[in-house]
Amino acid sequence: MTERINLKQTDDIRDVIHLAVQYLAKGELVAFPTATAYVIAGQSLSSSAMTKLRALTKAEEPLVLCVKGFDEALDYLPNMPSIGRKLSKRCWPGPVILDLERPGPDTLFSQLPAEVQSQICPESRIRLRAPAHEIIFQIMRLSPSPLVLLNEQSKYQTADDIMEDFEDQVALVIDDGPSRFGDQSTIVSISNNEWSILQPGVVTEITLKRLSSEIYMFVCTGNTCRSPMAEGLFRNLLSEKLGCQEDELTDHGYIVGSAGLAAASGAPPSPEGVTILAEQGIDIRSHESQPLTERLLDQIDHIYTMTQGHRAAILAERPDLEDAVKLLSPEGKDVSDPIGGGFQCYTDCKKEIEKYLRQLVSQINVH
Repeated sequence: MTERINLKQTDDIRDVIHLAVQYLAKGELVAFPTATAYVIAGQSLSSSAMTKLRALTKAEEPLVLCVKGFDEALDYLPNMPSIGRKLSKRCWPGPVILDLERPGPDTLFSQLPAEVQSQICPESRIRLRAPAHEIIFQIMRLSPSPLVLLNEQSKYQTADDIMEDFEDQVALVIDDGPSRFGDQSTIVSISNNEWSILQPGVVTEITLKRLSSEIYMFVCTGNTCRSPMAEGLFRNLLSEKLGCQEDELTDHGYIVGSAGLAAASGAPPSPEGVTILAEQGIDIRSHESQPLTERLLDQIDHIYTMTQGHRAAILAERPDLEDAVKLLSPEGKDVSDPIGGGFQCYTDCKKEIEKYLRQLVSQINVH
């Protein structure tokens, strides 16, 4: 008989977590809430659980390997295409399932039992997701290997929906009320480093276009002088190259921003920088400073710093970004801070930044 637990009526959620882990370890199936729809999960090390899951879905359809996030996904799919890496970083945890080429040998996936591998991937594709719900994340933390899920369906929005169709097939249903989004996750197929929507869901095509954009970030200290000028100039130069308006850059797959290593939030750009760029028809008056956070660093494709010191400071904390963080000057020169130096210092700074940006834009292969 299926056990059902209402999280809102539970004194200690840890009891529910441990109970679910016990069921999964015994090869039983457990139904979980997510932000989109309820899903049924089994433990990937259990061939009996995989057989039970496979019996609930189409023979040729991949099951979904549930990971905690991007880093764990790379353990199972180290050769993930760059567009897959980008989307997983920006969409997870969240309502996106990535459909990719099945992992090859010498990966964590290849170390799963052969019968389990064939149950998860009956053909040549694998699906990965990282759900945005605390209960499933905490259960994964205590599990010896990833969970495997049935492909999500939008009709399972409540625990009652799951009980109606699967009461005899799951050991435990964790009830957290109606799903937040009221729809299913979007399944995104990735082939030849390009994406397409396999199953429509919460995340729309427009949102995916934005999430798959190339993100350029310019970094200085306070994000009020040099980096806002660089951002404004780069937007202008890139839009000229693309033959579009600046507000259409996202439609062409580019997002441009700036930040500071010691920036406050919400400070305006320097008046001198605003005036100098206005002479070229570039308006940066709406700019508001922001600090360079870990979350930003996880999202950005290209980071250009004004000085060697800025680059060294970023890499001291994030050596994994060695390839992404570059000095703006290809000659290895620092762009000096013009603050307090008078209008001419700002003019000279702007000219120097613009020279480097023209070289940068000339190297971008637009699409």
